[in-house]
Amino acid sequence: MPSKSSARLAALTVAAVCSVASTVVLTSPAHADSVRVHDIQGTTRISPYAGQKVADVAGIVTGIRTYGSSKGFWIQDPDADDNPATSEGVFVFTSSTPKGVAVGDAVKVSGTVSEYVPGGTSSGNQSVTEITKPVITVVSSGNAVPAPVVVDADSVPDAYAPQGDSAANNSVNGLTLRPSAYALDYWESLEGMNVQVADVRVVGASDPYTELWVTVKPDEHRAERGGTVYGSYDAQNGGRLQIQSLGKPADFPVANVGDTLAGTTAGPLDYNQFGGYTLVASSIGALESAGLERETTEKQRNGELAVATYNVENLDPSDGTFAAHASAIVHNLQSPDIVSLEEIQDNNGATDDGTTAADVTVTKLIDAIVAAGGPRYDWRSVDPTNDTDGGEPGGNIRQVFLFNPQRVSFTDRPGGDATTAVGVTRAYGKARLTVSPGRIDPANEAWKSSRKPLVGEFVFRGRTVFVIANHFNSKGGDQGLTAQYQPPVRSSEVQRHQQAALVNAFVKDILDVQKNADVIALGDINDFEFSGTAQILERDGALWSAVKSLPESERYSYVYQGNAQVLDQILISPAIRRGCDFEYDSVHLNAEFHDQISDHDPQVLRFHP
Repeated sequence: MPSKSSARLAALTVAAVCSVASTVVLTSPAHADSVRVHDIQGTTRISPYAGQKVADVAGIVTGIRTYGSSKGFWIQDPDADDNPATSEGVFVFTSSTPKGVAVGDAVKVSGTVSEYVPGGTSSGNQSVTEITKPVITVVSSGNAVPAPVVVDADSVPDAYAPQGDSAANNSVNGLTLRPSAYALDYWESLEGMNVQVADVRVVGASDPYTELWVTVKPDEHRAERGGTVYGSYDAQNGGRLQIQSLGKPADFPVANVGDTLAGTTAGPLDYNQFGGYTLVASSIGALESAGLERETTEKQRNGELAVATYNVENLDPSDGTFAAHASAIVHNLQSPDIVSLEEIQDNNGATDDGTTAADVTVTKLIDAIVAAGGPRYDWRSVDPTNDTDGGEPGGNIRQVFLFNPQRVSFTDRPGGDATTAVGVTRAYGKARLTVSPGRIDPANEAWKSSRKPLVGEFVFRGRTVFVIANHFNSKGGDQGLTAQYQPPVRSSEVQRHQQAALVNAFVKDILDVQKNADVIALGDINDFEFSGTAQILERDGALWSAVKSLPESERYSYVYQGNAQVLDQILISPAIRRGCDFEYDSVHLNAEFHDQISDHDPQVLRFHP
């Protein structure tokens, strides 16, 4: 490696020590000749040197991060060992913007080896091996950066993760990495190293935080429109990789699902709180658009009832998305007869002043629908008790029924409010609700800090249709797919299972009175069609998730970390399913696009009551 004059070296060393970190007095440091980057990384996720001080760890600077809370730079040893389980790269955490170092510098770093858990230990995330409190000596500059490891479809194993150690709460931290056997082990074996992908397809659109998702395994559960489908707990899709940028945010590509980053994208491999393994790109491939277009469903025929569910993402009167939502309902959804809206906020949004009414919000949306050429919908809802239904503090989100009075009527039965439970009675041999609209068992602990189901009784062409609008407990708090615990713990589903059991029981109450009743339970279920939540809703044949009538490559309403998945569902009673006289459509107009107006795709069911 080329060297600089001793005066230049001394100046760089002093500048680095003074500006990057205070001088660290090392006590019993590991000997420089015996500790290299691959020794620090070791063959497991936890460094064998964790908590220890090391001296003069050599490497070439491959990338510098000057933004966020994790400022520092990556170094890589150009002389790799012959063990594929040991990474040759490591992050040097400086806490403030690194100074006195540049990409291509050969450096020696002394400091303390640390295992940093993005999001904190309670998140369950894996840790990142770092050198902290560093003292940096620049040995030379202008060196070639180690060639990136080329990652492609053949590199990443199909199996996702090993079973964690049962003696350690299923943690994989102590297991020896097997990069040829498991995707998560493969990515971990490259932590901190310079990696490269080429001609990769986008499976998660760009977001405001300048990140997107690609897949290096293009045939892995490919969706009809270019995404990657998450169809079971055992199909985690290990080819997904998050891409962020070391450059200017303005230079980051604005991509939709199905687009391609043509050419090479390269940089250090990091692990972060929001998505796990991430290629922090110093160079990004050229964006090639796939020309993805928003979908439009078919118009319902005269004898068909069209019912839709649409999460409008915290809609309140101050938002600028009313016209766009109205256009989506009128043109993309073809003005369904009944629309269950989720996340309608109260009249002043997040202002927490006791306001719970949402008439201003709903009326503004209805007016926008008329302006877009749609019908003047009527609406029904039940205002929640202030600050009891979760969501954005002060927003008081709730479900709302829109219905076209020219096509369907609503059966009003007074008495429904935030705390009154709706029941089922018999009249003339048919089921009827005690209140309409009403809420299912709102005092039950299953609905604590969560939305209560809204139930309404509609009539279409002389036949009663019962509709239950849901917005179940969110998945917040669940461990991510890349967690150190395998399989990850899904703690939030405990409450959703309780909620599903109550909805299932209510549907059974209707069917016990009227076996052939038309019942629809729909909304943001916040869980997958294959989940335990869906199985409980479907228990004893009371309901069936109609999204399962679609091909697997089309089953999704939401894209999360590059996985196209089902969160929004429409479940139907046996009378609707029996004749197979229905059509289901997941109308993809939001989740795959960088300029989405909601993060959910609406769902539409058309059937003949």
